[in-house]
Order: sequence, then C-alpha cells, then structure tokens
Amino acid sequence: MIIYRIRLFCKQKVRLANMISYEKLWKTMKDRGVTQYALIKTYHISPAQITRLKRNESVSTHTIDMFCRILGCRVEDVMEYVQD
Repeated sequence: MIIYRIRLFCKQKVRLANMISYEKLWKTMKDRGVTQYALIKTYHISPAQITRLKRNESVSTHTIDMFCRILGCRVEDVMEYVQD
C-alpha cells in the first residue's frame, strides 16, 4: 500500500513538470540547421540534457540560456508554457 502511494505521488509530480513544453526548441533547431549531434559534439551539450528536453522535464535556466546563445534566439523560440 505504501509503495502504491509513492508511485501515485511520483505520477502527480511528473504531471506538474510537463507544464513547460520544449517543442519549439526542435523547430528552431531545424530552422537553424543545428542537429542534436552538433549540440553534443560541437557545443558539448550533455546527451542527458537533450533527453530531459525531449521528455519535457525540467532543466536549469543556465541550460535554456546556452540553447538561446547557440541558436541565436529568444526564450520564446525554445520553450512555452502549456496550461493544463
């Protein structure tokens, strides 16, 4: 019973984390001709960070800043708030 409650809590926590979407990031990357491979090899972005973004998980403002600098774009071109 306790394990079930912990799992339920974790699912609720994940649901809250999905309020930010990084779908715009992938479009911006495509428009600018920057691949995930280039992010890893040229700009030394951690593959784990890319995975977190693909899953719409939380990342630091430092990570968002790095993507904006690499892509020459604004925060709005990388992420957006999606209301439940």
